Amino acid sequence: MQFIQYAKCTTCQKAKKWLDEHHVEYIDRPIKEQNPTAEELADWHRRSGLPLKKFFNTSGLLYKSMNLKDRLPAMTEAEQITLLASDGMLVKRPLVVGEDFVLVGFKPAEWEEILL
Repeated sequence: MQFIQYAKCTTCQKAKKWLDEHHVEYIDRPIKEQNPTAEELADWHRRSGLPLKKFFNTSGLLYKSMNLKDRLPAMTEAEQITLLASDGMLVKRPLVVGEDFVLVGFKPAEWEEILL
């Protein structure tokens, strides 16, 4: 399972601590250095069952500076995925990607149900 995170993100730090405390094995993947590809994002989106908007880091500075709140509704799904793949700072984190699940953001109750 991959744990995709940004080391300076406090939510990611809490999530990593949670994984370690619960002895969940993972491969650490820094999102800024190893940004997900468009193919990975499309696959994760499909497998997650979540709306694509949930994959955007809506509280991030880059999201806000690009005015994506107003721009996303006019973009196709393919355009949104290409945009997400262009910069890891646009992607909601942490992401946990396993064989048969994709978790977006840190929700301890959801993580406990799926990972433990």
